[in-house]
Amino acid sequence: MEYGSLLLRTVLIYFVVFLIMRLMGKREIGKMSVFDLVISFMIAEIAVLVIEDTKRPVIEGIVPMAVLMIIQVLIAYIGLKNRKLRLLFDGKPSVIIADGKLNQKEMKKQRYNLDDLMLQLRENQVARVADVEFAILETSGKLSVIPKESQSPSSGQSQQGQQGQQNRQSGQQQSGQGSSSGGEQKQGKHGKQDKQDKQDKQDKQDKNNEQQDSSSSDITFPSAYRFETLPVPLIMDGRVMDHNLEKLEKNRLWLKQQLRKRGLTEWNQVFFCTIDHKGELFVDENRRKK
Repeated sequence: MEYGSLLLRTVLIYFVVFLIMRLMGKREIGKMSVFDLVISFMIAEIAVLVIEDTKRPVIEGIVPMAVLMIIQVLIAYIGLKNRKLRLLFDGKPSVIIADGKLNQKEMKKQRYNLDDLMLQLRENQVARVADVEFAILETSGKLSVIPKESQSPSSGQSQQGQQGQQNRQSGQQQSGQGSSSGGEQKQGKHGKQDKQDKQDKQDKQDKNNEQQDSSSSDITFPSAYRFETLPVPLIMDGRVMDHNLEKLEKNRLWLKQQLRKRGLTEWNQVFFCTIDHKGELFVDENRRKK
């Protein structure tokens, strides 16, 4: 008889809990805030106590679960019209990254460490913190990532500019064929201006290439190195990750040189530093008050 009553209790409590969860709505299942989590734990605990104690009447477990359901539904309805109450129970989202920079105060307030951040960035298919416009830690614990906009509009404008230059050059050639003397003079003037423009562009490109080469030319990876995580942390909360440097066949001197190029001389001036598969460094300075 004990096994039979245990079986009946289990089946009955299963359907009661299933009905309660359905009545509380999809919000309880899809969005687990702190308030929802407490309600779910309490219902589960009451269900277990009623199933284990066969001498206790089943009604003593159903009534508390029904009361918890009513509390949750009432607070949810009141929260629809009262934002203060909703923020009191659900909390506020926290901005962790803004314009590619880490919000260290908010991370400390939420006790949100760098390992959690990197894990959730990888889940959102983001390899570099610098590529993030905003990263918001929701009340459910999930990280919403908004990447920076691509430079497609500027590329489209550059393509249109190139097409316009080609059209102008073709028009100049056609006008030059019609008038020989005047066309040659105009082409000579335009040719000089084009040469000067090309020289200026080449000088700018050479300067940019020299700057890029000076910052990333010495960043090479061993042929046998495998990127287990992206990006690879080099400094976390002011502490150097020596094991990652050893895997990259680098040392603290090399890292010190890279930081000096960015105007940083001490390890504790850096809160977070990573390197990606392209050899590009991301450095977030330590903005905590000492």
